[in-house]
Amino acid sequence: EVGHGIAAQLLPLADRVHKLTIVPRGGAAGFMMPLPSETQHYSKSRLLDSIAVFLAGRVAEELQFSDVTTGAQNDFQRATSIAKRMVAEWGMSDHLGHVALIEETQNFLGYGSESRSYSNATAQAIDAEVKKIIETQYTRVRLILEQNRHAMDRIVAALLERETLTGEEFVTVFEGGILPEETETSKPPLEPGFTPNNLLPKTGGV
Repeated sequence: EVGHGIAAQLLPLADRVHKLTIVPRGGAAGFMMPLPSETQHYSKSRLLDSIAVFLAGRVAEELQFSDVTTGAQNDFQRATSIAKRMVAEWGMSDHLGHVALIEETQNFLGYGSESRSYSNATAQAIDAEVKKIIETQYTRVRLILEQNRHAMDRIVAALLERETLTGEEFVTVFEGGILPEETETSKPPLEPGFTPNNLLPKTGGV
């Protein structure tokens, strides 16, 4: 979760942290909740930043434990869904051009039915482009977390002590500040209506 938070803080077009917690809720062992976004149309650059934020959790696992877990499954699914739609639906691939090759019934972070109108060769080209996007953003966010390892360690320590950080507390710890003594009344509540599907930014359309 700290990996997601640091990526969201440093990537220029990512939605900043609203809340970070390691308190289990629903099917999630913890979550990073972003500040609400009013954006209805995402630019290519902003979509790439969103993909990088999704991938940052797995990168943080690798850096912290020199191992990986199954916890990044949903992150990979959502990052891959965005990348595939960038390539095959939104005309954001220089290699494949400005064409819409698929149609999906769900919102852009969902997993709706797909209508194909392309050959097997084109399918392979789409897969290659998607993989390129994912691997490029993975390398990008890994460099960010490596360069901010001390900040990651500070935030981990704060989360282990408090379990939940507000966006303001997250920024304070990230920048090397000291949090005030916590009291029972100062503990931030979890957001009502939280579900694992709203861990990170999504919109109803692009």
